[in-house]
Amino acid sequence: MPASKKAAVLLASATLLTVSTTAPAFADGEPKDKDKPQPPASMSTVGGPLLGKPGTQVKLKAGAPVLPKDLSARSWIVSDAESGEVLAAHNAHWRLPPASTLKMLFADTVLPKFPKTQKHKVALSDLEGIGAGSSMVGIKENETYSVHDLWLGVFLRSGNDAVHVLSAMNDGVDKTVEDMQKHAENLQALDTHVVSPDGYDAKGQVSSAYDLTLFARSGLQKKDFREYCSTATAQFPGETKKITKGKDKGKTKRGSFGIQNTNRLLTGDLGLSPYKGIAGVKNGSTTNAGNTFTGVAERGGKVLLVTVMNPSSGEAHAVYKETERLFDWGFKAAGKVDPVGQLVAPKGSTGAGKGAPGGGGSGSAAANMAHGSDDGAGGMGVALAVTGGVIAVLAAGVFVVRRRMPLPGQSGRRPGQD
Repeated sequence: MPASKKAAVLLASATLLTVSTTAPAFADGEPKDKDKPQPPASMSTVGGPLLGKPGTQVKLKAGAPVLPKDLSARSWIVSDAESGEVLAAHNAHWRLPPASTLKMLFADTVLPKFPKTQKHKVALSDLEGIGAGSSMVGIKENETYSVHDLWLGVFLRSGNDAVHVLSAMNDGVDKTVEDMQKHAENLQALDTHVVSPDGYDAKGQVSSAYDLTLFARSGLQKKDFREYCSTATAQFPGETKKITKGKDKGKTKRGSFGIQNTNRLLTGDLGLSPYKGIAGVKNGSTTNAGNTFTGVAERGGKVLLVTVMNPSSGEAHAVYKETERLFDWGFKAAGKVDPVGQLVAPKGSTGAGKGAPGGGGSGSAAANMAHGSDDGAGGMGVALAVTGGVIAVLAAGVFVVRRRMPLPGQSGRRPGQD
């Protein structure tokens, strides 16, 4: 064969390899390893047929970076928050315990129902049914809290006590679970079965990396949701106590205490720095779920969503480290991969992204407008400045892409800083 023809054949072969539609990977061991859980042979195909296949799905074009090798999560997904395109995924529809990442669905469902200034005096019954060992923000019976306080407790401390109080305000846990399930179905998050509003381990409670990404994308359209999920630190109301000394002896005074967001990509931790451009969203950890996380970050005008479920490497901060690697890959790969699927739009909406029966989004257009599909992050304690581009729902209910994203974007801001 002439040298020129041989070179052309080799080039064509190399190009073909870079656009391979499936790069099999089994985070829990080889397919024959029966000691570790394996994904179903077929899963939901919402968002595209490739997303229903086990293993890693990616379509690399010439010049695209390869995926990170050190990924141990049972399931993960990298998507473009603006277009809804799924850049790569691994067992995206595997139904797994979600832990506190399910609080994103709770917030997206319940947050529009109460103005942040509304006050609520906590009754003992509001705190019934909280699971043993739950994460708590420290709510006390007979104390009064604003809705704003309660949502800070949900997002920063992942407080199951705050979730139960808000559920009580929403006519109880059972009604809230019902509302969450209906909202999940409206978002076409069909892998999700809600049993507890706070994500506490419960028999039959499952979601997926795909569904958790839908919840985050929908929630981020709401101004209040964006504020809470990006707040790094805040003051939370404490107990009311009698003053026992001084000129005010006999009077009462209510103190406060500081709380910090448990999202370590936002606040950092020993051996882990805040991720550049991070703007939320929610982490979780339970015995059955392991560690779970959904994050949103902006860099160079590109906004990505990454969800990681149950890494098993044993690496310190594994869920955050693997999320970092996928963010880094996604920002480098943008424009150099063909999508393997799409984040679908909610039922009844239009203007969806190409290639799928929907583009992504939220439920009630009116609720979204009321709670912040506006042009700025605003509010106290937003950790990052307004940058990038985001999806939005218009009053007419049409799901569209908007170039101005109320994503918090400059790290280092703290409550009270404008």
